Amino acid sequence: MADERTFEILLNEFRRVGVDPDTFSAMLALRPEDALRALRELPDGAGPSAFVAQLRRNGVTQSVPGAMSAGSDGTSLVERDRRRRDKTA
Repeated sequence: MADERTFEILLNEFRRVGVDPDTFSAMLALRPEDALRALRELPDGAGPSAFVAQLRRNGVTQSVPGAMSAGSDGTSLVERDRRRRDKTA
């Protein structure tokens, strides 16, 4: 029952902030407490970019393969993967 309540709270916070949880695949890699901490620090309607930025400020990083987190050289994992497969560059 506690998990169901946590899920409802998360859904309500995502809606309040303006993040569509049905299209936000990064949610799959987040712990509920990390998501709630970030969401509660945001104003109404802040949007998905603000949510991701708040996660980063809180020290939460993506651990999902193919995630769009930037590397030390500023490129995304997707870009680095494309470069690695393209041997002509």
